[in-house]
Amino acid sequence: MESRGAAHERHVPVLRDRIVDLLAPALSAPGSVLVDGTLGMGGHAEAFLERCPEATVIGIDRDEEALALAGERLARFGDRFRGVHAVYDEIADVVSDAGLSQVQGVLFDLGVSSLQLDEADRGFAYAQDAPLDMRMDQGSGITAAEVLNTYAPGDLIRVLRDFGEERFAKRIVSAIVREREVEPFTRSARLVDLLRDAVPAASQRTGGHPAKRTFQALRIEVNDELGAWQRAVVGAIDVLAVGGRIAVLSYHSLEDRITKRALAAGATSSSPPGMPVELPEHAAYLRLLTRGAEEPPAEEQSTNPRSASARLRVAERTRPTQGARR
Repeated sequence: MESRGAAHERHVPVLRDRIVDLLAPALSAPGSVLVDGTLGMGGHAEAFLERCPEATVIGIDRDEEALALAGERLARFGDRFRGVHAVYDEIADVVSDAGLSQVQGVLFDLGVSSLQLDEADRGFAYAQDAPLDMRMDQGSGITAAEVLNTYAPGDLIRVLRDFGEERFAKRIVSAIVREREVEPFTRSARLVDLLRDAVPAASQRTGGHPAKRTFQALRIEVNDELGAWQRAVVGAIDVLAVGGRIAVLSYHSLEDRITKRALAAGATSSSPPGMPVELPEHAAYLRLLTRGAEEPPAEEQSTNPRSASARLRVAERTRPTQGARR
């Protein structure tokens, strides 16, 4: 594999110190384990390995290039770090394969990584012309080009509306269908040009780059991000030990909504209305550690513009539940 530079030189972890401060109390005992479900280039994992000397980190990523770069970055920690090629909704299997039934910490930094955005040949960034791939795991799955060229118009409209929250989905899809009959889509620049023409000028002046929402929608569809995330957050809470903590960084409202619902459900009593006494099995099993969703401070947003849309939610497991592993 061609070297693309050291990971520590290319990646600025969002809210790194705040996340470590919130999760570190659960990782102080010998043998503590943190699962970094979105390892990326290892910036958050490195901070935990430095700050929590009794803990080990299992890092999950579906991107083999990210795993290789993170592995180089974290090699100095020896067997306190282990990288695993998997999707984060496989967290229960990853934990079991490591010979564990529970872990003390879980971190998810959702969305596209700096590695993927920065590499022109991955097709994630609308600012660069590249093959329309967008797969986080380049060894499997359909590409963004295949979605554009083969999906029925109704399915394309659903993708843009549901995953991109794109108001002009019908107009955009009409243009895509017309153009793909002339020639299939293969590269991002042609799609960006189409979107500039299809999205009304007034919306472009107030709503940001005309390709932003469509590229987000295609990326989510290609990688089944929302489906995987719904499964992952439930699986992560399930493997969390009592006293363990989970932190989630989301970058758009669709991800954050799933996170909010899952954590709020765990932090709310399920006792039926009118019950005079709360039964133990109805008690909340999570405690929210952030008040709503925290945003990066203005200084971090100015030095790392990619952090501007980040939202952090953190919770602690307070009791076991029937579905939890023991």
